[in-house]
Amino acid sequence: MATFVLVPGGWKGSWSYETVVPLLERAGHEVHALTLTGLGPDDDEAAVATANLDTHAADVVRHLDRHHLTGVTLVGHSYAGMVVAAAADRAAGRISRLVHLDAFVPRDGESWWSSTNEYFREVAAAGAAATGYSVQPPEGGDPRRRPHPLASFLQAIRLTGAVDRVPRREFVYCSGWEDRTPFAELRTRLRADPGWQVHDLPTRHDAMHEAPEAVAALLLGGVAASAS
Repeated sequence: MATFVLVPGGWKGSWSYETVVPLLERAGHEVHALTLTGLGPDDDEAAVATANLDTHAADVVRHLDRHHLTGVTLVGHSYAGMVVAAAADRAAGRISRLVHLDAFVPRDGESWWSSTNEYFREVAAAGAAATGYSVQPPEGGDPRRRPHPLASFLQAIRLTGAVDRVPRREFVYCSGWEDRTPFAELRTRLRADPGWQVHDLPTRHDAMHEAPEAVAALLLGGVAASAS
């Protein structure tokens, strides 16, 4: 049995994996889908205003501690690529597999803001205009989305290099939104890095809802590969 910890991207909570979780559980695995600080339906303005990337990485590590999880497949979507990288760097060898699902793969000193493209920087700036500390969700999309802590988009990640010792590191590139994706250059970089396995999915960014079976199959296929 594998253990999956699933971390949602910007503006989203654990519900973003609602169609993938039952597929993994049906295959006999333990699954934890998280909601990060400031993104919960009961979180107050103070939680949103004070949460940053360190807060979100600590959320993940604290969940590992609380549930005594080891040998974890840690999955991050979109912004959460920053979170899972920081958490894996701090998790003292408890992560056996890291999956960046159409997600940022930061190097030390980078941030979501420095890593994304001009389109999403404009989205973030416009979304933060009302409060200066929270970013309103882009128009359209799931109504459950919540304002996202701006500081988590701006804070630079600090990595010791421990994340590079995670045994399996994978990047999933969703090719169905190439007019807006910030990940095309990242895909090229990681394909040239022998420490990474790169997968392509012919979906738009929200692959978990558009093609949950394909996402689950990719995650389960990695479990089988690890066992072989």
